[in-house]
Amino acid sequence: MSVLDWCLFVAITAIWLILVVNVILVIAGYLEYLQQVKRPAPALPKDPPFVSVMVPAHNEGIVIVKTVEALLRFDYPQDRYEIIVINDNSSDNSAELLQALKNENPGRNFTVVNTDAVTGGKGKSNALNIGLRSARGSVLAIYDADNTPEAGALRILVSELMADDQLGAVIGKFRTRNRNATLLTRFINVETLSFQWMAQAGRQHLFGLATIPGTNYVIRRHLIDEIGGWDDKALAEDTEISFHVYLHHLRILFQPKAVTWEQEPQTLAVWFHQRTRWVKGNIYVILKNLKLLIEPHARIIRFDLLYYLAIYFLLMTSLVLSDAVFVFSVAGIVHSQLQGFSNSLWLLAILLFIVSTYVSITTEKGERTMDNVGIIILMYVTYSQMWLAVAVYGMGAYIREQVFHKQARWYKTQRFQ
Repeated sequence: MSVLDWCLFVAITAIWLILVVNVILVIAGYLEYLQQVKRPAPALPKDPPFVSVMVPAHNEGIVIVKTVEALLRFDYPQDRYEIIVINDNSSDNSAELLQALKNENPGRNFTVVNTDAVTGGKGKSNALNIGLRSARGSVLAIYDADNTPEAGALRILVSELMADDQLGAVIGKFRTRNRNATLLTRFINVETLSFQWMAQAGRQHLFGLATIPGTNYVIRRHLIDEIGGWDDKALAEDTEISFHVYLHHLRILFQPKAVTWEQEPQTLAVWFHQRTRWVKGNIYVILKNLKLLIEPHARIIRFDLLYYLAIYFLLMTSLVLSDAVFVFSVAGIVHSQLQGFSNSLWLLAILLFIVSTYVSITTEKGERTMDNVGIIILMYVTYSQMWLAVAVYGMGAYIREQVFHKQARWYKTQRFQ
C-alpha cells in the first residue's frame, strides 16, 4: 500500500475504534437507564445539610428572573438552603432585577453579590470563587443562569449525596428548554440526550464514572476548599473539578431524576463560540492532567483521560484526514486503493450513528418520533461536521494562546427570550 493508503487505513481504524467504544457506552447507558427507572431516590435525612446554591451571572437579565424563581420553588426545606447569585460585572439590568426579587422575597436566604471590573468579569470560575466566600453551606449546588430546575431537583441530588459517604458529588440531568426554537436547538436537544445516556450513564454502568456537567450538581464543600477553589484558568471547570473528586478517592453519581431545563444557543454564531470555549477548556484540562496517566493513584480517571485524548486528538485528526482524502479523491487529485472500502465503512458508520443515537433518546418521553430520526440523519451530515470544524478551530485557538502567552478569554453565551 502507498503512504496515503496507510494513513487512510490508520484513520479508518481509529474512527471505528472510537465508534465501537461509543456503541458500547450506549448499550451500557441503556442498561443503566433500565436500572435507574426502578430505583427510587433515597429519602432526605431528618436533619438535612445546609446547601449554598450558587449562580454565576454576567449580563443575564433576559433569563435570571425565571432562574431565581425556579430556585425559590425548590421543595428542599427553605431554612436549609440559601441562594447566592454572583452578578458578575453586568452592564445590563441584572442588578435591578435581582434587587426586585430580593424585595419580593424578604424572608428567604437570598444574597446577591455584585462584582465590578476589578474583581469580576473574568469568567465562571472566578465568579464561583467570589460566591464561595459568602457561602455558608457544607454542600454546594451550582446552576447556570439560564437554568429552570424542577422543584425536586435539589432534594434528590442532596438525598443521594447524603446517602453515601463515598460520594463526593451528585449530578442531575439537563434538558433543552428551547428545543423547538430552531433546527439548531433540535440538533442540540438530540445531542444532549444522547450525550447524557451515552457518556454519563454508560460510563457509570461500566466504570462507576461520571463527569460534572457544569450545572445541576451538588458537591461537598470541603472538596472545593481543599483544592483552593475553582481554577480561574480553566474554561472547562466542570471537568477539572471531576478529576479532583476522583483523586480524593470519592465517586460522582449520575441521578437522572434530578432535572433542570436550560436554554441552548439558537444561532450558529453563538453555538460556535460556546463550543469553541468547551474545546479549549477540555484541551487545557487534558494537558494539565496528562501526567496522571502514569500515576498509580489516578488510575480511576485513566479511562476519561484516554477517552478525551482520543476524541480531541485522535478522532479529530482521523476525521480531517479521512474527509480530505474523500474530497481530493472525488476531485481526482489523489487516488487511494482503499477509497471504496472506506466509503462502505462510512455508510455503515452512519447507520450505527443513527441507531445508537435514536436508542439513546428513546429514554425520554415525547422524543421517540420519526421526526427525530430525520433530525439524527441530518445531524450526521451537518451538525457532526460543524463539530469537527469547532474542534479544529478550538485546537488552533488554544495553540495560538499558548504560543503567544495569551490568557484565554471567557465567551459570554448570548441568551434569547
